[in-house]
Amino acid sequence: MQSIFTTIKTIAFEIEKAIKTTDLSYSTNANSSGDEQLKLDVLSDRIIEKAFATLHIVRSIVSEEQEGELELHTSGSYTICYDPLDGSSLVDVNLSVGSIFGIYEGPLEASNLVASAYVVYGPRLELVIAQKDKKPILYRAVDGFFEEIQTIKLNEKGKLNAPGGTQKEWYPHHKALIENLFEQGYRLRYSGGMVPDLHQILLKGGGLFSYPGSVEKPQGKLRQLFEVIPFAFIYEQAGGQAIDDKGKRLMELTPAFPHDTAPCFFGSNFEIEATKVAYGVS
Repeated sequence: MQSIFTTIKTIAFEIEKAIKTTDLSYSTNANSSGDEQLKLDVLSDRIIEKAFATLHIVRSIVSEEQEGELELHTSGSYTICYDPLDGSSLVDVNLSVGSIFGIYEGPLEASNLVASAYVVYGPRLELVIAQKDKKPILYRAVDGFFEEIQTIKLNEKGKLNAPGGTQKEWYPHHKALIENLFEQGYRLRYSGGMVPDLHQILLKGGGLFSYPGSVEKPQGKLRQLFEVIPFAFIYEQAGGQAIDDKGKRLMELTPAFPHDTAPCFFGSNFEIEATKVAYGVS
């Protein structure tokens, strides 16, 4: 497992360099979800695939930018599902973006996730790693190496509210939840990037990140294997909760296909309990 984390650290430095130097125009391709791919998306995906191909403990990889599972080593134990560059469309306006990694042992379902990690490419290069029965750990790049900074623990109640999705497509009960939090004095923090927004809530002690189902997208937009489950694992390990719109733990999801999506809510305990009440699933 440590070799996977070491490889993710190497990947982080390579993608950081690519962000600073690569053409930010769109390629001629689209990913399996129909999203146009930036050349930077494609390059980031290649960097990660090449890096994990050197690890014999990695059986296969599944990328948000590719259609299905790519087998690397039949003797390997782990499958790594990843979003190579979440929020890549924000790079041209110089906002923070990130990479997300879910490490699975066995069939691709939430119960088989054994570790997860994400990288934040911002003013500083940061990495968070989570393993079972351990608090997530924050690392920061200093002089070409990652130094351990702190363990991450959420408070029971936070102050930040990061509501995703198109507001005119929200269901009334979701709109009421968001408005109620703002009436309580919560501060809006939403960049359009999942990684920086969830990272901010974790480091600031709590709050709510929501990407609900909507009239337009009843099953939400965020992908279970690459985005939803890895962050659900991190939030639970940090002492918070992560649920869907039925109140079900996201760590109980069993995707039918690699690119399945799910409505998702991540936060400290107070905000998640408020979400359950608003959705009538408490």
